[in-house]
Amino acid sequence: MTFIEKLRARWQQANTLVCVGLDPDLAKFPDRFVEDDDALFNFCRDIADATAEFACAFKPQIAYFAAHNDGEAALQRLIAHINGAHPEVPVILDAKRGDIGSTAQQYATEAFERFGADAVTLNPYMGKDSAQPFLDYNDRGCVFLCHTSNPGARDFQELDVGGEPLYQRIARTIANDWNGDGNCALVVGATFPEELKVIRGLVGEMPLLIPGVGAQGGDVEAVVKNGKTADGSGLMINSSRGILYASRGEDYAEAAAIAARELRDAINRYR
Repeated sequence: MTFIEKLRARWQQANTLVCVGLDPDLAKFPDRFVEDDDALFNFCRDIADATAEFACAFKPQIAYFAAHNDGEAALQRLIAHINGAHPEVPVILDAKRGDIGSTAQQYATEAFERFGADAVTLNPYMGKDSAQPFLDYNDRGCVFLCHTSNPGARDFQELDVGGEPLYQRIARTIANDWNGDGNCALVVGATFPEELKVIRGLVGEMPLLIPGVGAQGGDVEAVVKNGKTADGSGLMINSSRGILYASRGEDYAEAAAIAARELRDAINRYR
């Protein structure tokens, strides 16, 4: 089953558009992990197990692991655990890769073979040849930055390029020229709902990964109304901090599950 097939099955069977972001910050972990040498893996495993029933995808951010000694090994084990315990939930490696062809090939091998991810986030800035090694894994997902959720997104992404903003050119090009195998998706920030509406109009049924709900201030209702497809799906609405750190007590996993369920229910009210 391809990434897109897996994702669509999850939308339908679990009735959820929630993407659970796994951005483990040791400083925010519950006290029980202070003396745990394997805290990165153990905490994220517990969160994944607790929230899997409410997740359409998991999105581990590689920097939160790679910043620590043995962190990438913990990430590899975490994805292997999710693939084994929750094989129905796709894993998106949030790495935002983008480099020349030969280097891109190594990054593609890293994401899909070393880590075993179903999809990876990518930066399209260097053009199609930098994306091709990822696109060639046509059963895996390529999730390209389009209009991001940070305030500085406007610095470049809205610059005029021949009569349209750059983010629209990116959306149109990926939808029309790069998506030959149907394995592309876009990152569109929840903090820019009007731009999200425009992008949905440009890319049709293409899946959209939506960061920025919760701690960054994105509005769930606006995201769903502007970004959903005709069947009420099409979105992976990501929450990281709001789920991961719902509690720093012994009930951290239970609290994460409650937060994920509440977000799922909030999203579904507008579908």
